[in-house]
Amino acid sequence: MNDQQLLRYSRHILLDEIGIEGQARFLAARVLVIGAGGLGSPAALYLAAGGVGRLTLVDDDTVDLTNLQRQVMHTTARVGQPKVESGREALHQINPEVEVVALRERADAARLGELVRDSDVVLDCSDNFATRHAVNRACVAAGVPLVAGAAIRFDGQISVFDVRDPASPCYACLFPEDGKFEEVACSTMGVFAPLVGIIGAMQAAEALKLLAGSGRSLAGRLQMLDARAMEWTEIGVARNPCCPVCAGRPGVE
Repeated sequence: MNDQQLLRYSRHILLDEIGIEGQARFLAARVLVIGAGGLGSPAALYLAAGGVGRLTLVDDDTVDLTNLQRQVMHTTARVGQPKVESGREALHQINPEVEVVALRERADAARLGELVRDSDVVLDCSDNFATRHAVNRACVAAGVPLVAGAAIRFDGQISVFDVRDPASPCYACLFPEDGKFEEVACSTMGVFAPLVGIIGAMQAAEALKLLAGSGRSLAGRLQMLDARAMEWTEIGVARNPCCPVCAGRPGVE
C-alpha cells in the first residue's frame, strides 16, 4: 500500500482483527453484488469505502423516483439512468481507486456461474426467490461464500451460506426451491427506508469479515429483525442432507 492508502484505511489497519494483512486482502478482493437497489446500495457503498479492489454490480433496472426513499446510492439527478451506472458514479465519488464493473443485465444461470467463479464472495441483494435460488446454485457449484439479505415492510433477515465449510447449509436448505413462499414486493407492500440500510450494511460487514478471515460469520445462523420493536431473533440453520442443491458436498452423510 502507498502512503495515501495507508492513511485512507488507517482505521481498519488499527484493528488487530484486520491490520495491514486484512486490508491488503480487501484491496485484492473481487466482490459480486447482485442488485443495486435498497440492499445493494448500502452494501456497495461500505465495500467501496472499505477498499474492496473490484466491485461488480449486476442489475437490469433504471433509477426511478420511487427508489430514492431508500436506495441511497442513487440521486434525483440520476433518475432514468441504469442503476449500475448510477452506482458506479456514486462508488467512484467515494473511492476512485475501486474498480467498478457495471453490468446492466439480468444474468441467467450460465452467466451467474461465470460471474460467481470470478468472485471471492457474493452478496445477494435481489428481491425475488428465483434470483436468490439461481445465485445460491452458482455459489454452491463454485464453492464461493454467499451473503444473503432480504427486507420487506418492517422485517429484515440476513445469513451467510459458506459452502467451503462442510457444516454450513446453503440457501436452499433453509428455503427449498419447491417451497411455497409468498413472493412480495416493495412496490405493493412497502418497506421502511432505514431497514434496508441496516441489512445492507450488515451484508457488507459479513463480506469483509469473510475476506479478512476474522470473527465469526453468520454461517449456520439466520438473524431476523423486527424494526417495529427493533428486536432481533436468531435461529440456527442446519444442512439438509436431502437438499437437491448441496447434498453432494462433503460433510453430509
